[in-house]
Amino acid sequence: MSELLDMLHRHRIVAILRGIEPSRADMTAKAIIDGGVRLLEVTMNTDGATAIIDQWRTRFGGGEARIGAGTVLDVKMAEEAVAAGAQFLISPNLDEQVIAYGMERGISVWPGCMTPTEIVRAWKAGAEAVKVFPMGTLGWKYLAEIRAPLNQIPMLATGGVNLDNIGDYFRAGACAVGMGTKLVDMDWVRAGEYERITERVRQFVSAVEAL
Repeated sequence: MSELLDMLHRHRIVAILRGIEPSRADMTAKAIIDGGVRLLEVTMNTDGATAIIDQWRTRFGGGEARIGAGTVLDVKMAEEAVAAGAQFLISPNLDEQVIAYGMERGISVWPGCMTPTEIVRAWKAGAEAVKVFPMGTLGWKYLAEIRAPLNQIPMLATGGVNLDNIGDYFRAGACAVGMGTKLVDMDWVRAGEYERITERVRQFVSAVEAL
């Protein structure tokens, strides 16, 4: 098991930041880390994404957190993300070339999959975990059904997770969850209300620890 996969199993929440302003990125990341989440992802369709990844690696990428890139659609984007310092790559799609690129460089890749066929393809291609997406539409019952025959494959459930149902996703077999605006309210980011972000993150961390 790689260090990143071990962290995914231990910390169980990946914070997803999409559309964050670079000027607010560092304070937001600190607020998330202070709340107890240690895996942070900025999506590659965020303006200035590579600069944010570089900033976060410089400031937080030692012992405090691990920094990743999301919405990595192809090898070109993977190259840009890794050059900026990304330690793991997440995508909404399955691209075996991205998995191969990560394997060659020791970078964890967690591709997006929906169907059992996609999940097994990703696993056979070398993905150490898969992102099951979109969970907001599919729901935790879908996850429970596909986990039954595919329980050896670690699954990161992304989309639709909130404080009321987070336990359902873990009981359905998720090894971790990916969370965006339900975890980090972008209105709070824009208002500079970082203490509220930290408190919200703590609520989710506590909910997971209580399972």
